[in-house]
Amino acid sequence: MNAGKLIARDKASLDIFWLKDESLADSENLPPPDVIAQEIVEDLEAALEQFRLIAGDLNGNGSGAGR
Repeated sequence: MNAGKLIARDKASLDIFWLKDESLADSENLPPPDVIAQEIVEDLEAALEQFRLIAGDLNGNGSGAGR
């Protein structure tokens, strides 16, 4: 089934206004951009490490090297 038919059938909405984090509504409460950027880098590095471990498991070597 293509996405258009699925959306029409299920009356799906991509409107995610309800996911808004109220604590971030006031931009004065946000950390400085460099802090936000560093947190993003750390999160991405942690996610990449997890994917490396999964790739290693899928390759059967268990080391997570995956390369």
